[in-house]
Amino acid sequence: MREFPPPPRAAEFSDLIKKRVEEVKHSGGTRETVTVDWNGQPLNVEVIDLPLSGLYYNPATHRIRAQRTHDAQKDKVLESEPWGQEGQEFLGSLLQAEPADPTRRDPAFDKLKESLKEYGQNDPGLITHHGILVNGNTRAAALKELGKASMRVGVLPESFTWADINAVELSLQLRKDHRRDYSYINRLLAMEEQAGLGRTPDVIAKAFRIQVKTYDQERWILRVVRDQIERSQSGRAALRLVDFEDHQEKLKELHRDYSKLAAADPDRAEILKETRMAAITLGFSKTDVRHIEEGFQDRYLSDVLPAGLILDAQPGQSVPVPGLGLSVPGASSSVSAARELNRRILQAKARVAAPDTSEEEKSGAQSLQDEVRLAFDKAIDRAGRDARLRKRKQMAPERLMDACAAIELCVGEMVKARASHSLDEEAFDEAVVKLRDSIRQLAHQAGRGAKKPGEGVEWLLSAAALGSD
Repeated sequence: MREFPPPPRAAEFSDLIKKRVEEVKHSGGTRETVTVDWNGQPLNVEVIDLPLSGLYYNPATHRIRAQRTHDAQKDKVLESEPWGQEGQEFLGSLLQAEPADPTRRDPAFDKLKESLKEYGQNDPGLITHHGILVNGNTRAAALKELGKASMRVGVLPESFTWADINAVELSLQLRKDHRRDYSYINRLLAMEEQAGLGRTPDVIAKAFRIQVKTYDQERWILRVVRDQIERSQSGRAALRLVDFEDHQEKLKELHRDYSKLAAADPDRAEILKETRMAAITLGFSKTDVRHIEEGFQDRYLSDVLPAGLILDAQPGQSVPVPGLGLSVPGASSSVSAARELNRRILQAKARVAAPDTSEEEKSGAQSLQDEVRLAFDKAIDRAGRDARLRKRKQMAPERLMDACAAIELCVGEMVKARASHSLDEEAFDEAVVKLRDSIRQLAHQAGRGAKKPGEGVEWLLSAAALGSD
């Protein structure tokens, strides 16, 4: 965890903070405090009023960690001069921006601003003894836009380290009463940071109020995202963490389907992952991505891909194990083809989005994206039609299974009614007559065109014939 140096004039501002804390303690009036969770224990700290001009946005805040990758140049400035005007303005702009698209203003920020304008600051922020905002960064940005001169803040003890500061920020954010959630990728980064501090999965899961299996899923997703970013690099162009902000549900569904398939066939699971990630990169919706199932590449996609993107199947090369003099089988040709297709799509997306890409290179990348997206669109449409057809074929058996479950429940209810002498015999008889008529209709349809009916259909036909006597 990075330790940031004190901001400019830190000692002078720290003296002001100490004086105001002492004034509050000895004023004799009602004192306001804010409670924070530190090492599992509640800690009450004094709340004072401080000028906004002396407060600094926290460069280590988890709230906009992923969004910083939106502008690599400004992020470098922030890393080198976290307290400088340019770096602080960059943080301020990200606090006002949409998590998935930092070029756009977040409507949630404007709602917060309107609330502050109408009702004032209900909850105090939280700062270090040097005036660095630990909680309330977004509120400070909104108050500055409103032209407010000061902000109410609680003051953390002078002994707090950066590790303590980050832990307090996380505990405040993860309370049930938080106002504005971390974005999805920033939550993943916060979990990764906690793991880097040596905390166990069960401890981290408890802190984030999730199950350990959900924590494992989130870590897997972040590894996949980082892998996609690494493979998207082409020259100076590369995808960013922020590019994956809007895909939470797609990534979670991918993990569930991947895990099930990997237990039976790891290669087919890898192909599913690569193909779905390609569709996610191309911007397909969650319902469209769901149609990419096992066998999608061979049954639907290969026939419609542009000729230049259809890779010849080559035997998987063996991978040597260093130090053992052994080799293990490499990825199959189908897996390699899926990975290569996804890599080209990732790099094309990165080149289109990169600001310093030449017009010629950007045009070529955009053309590749458009061609591949059209192919995926056709393949997904075919897969969707086949899925709907399979669903229609399965509908009748599923309806019958529902009816069986209802009859089993009826048996139990009937036993209870007879035991308590509360069975309405007349109503029950009417229901049985309705059942008989329904069975006859079902038998009539099941017997049509069935040259060699199975055991179940034979019984159904016999029961319907018996009921008609």
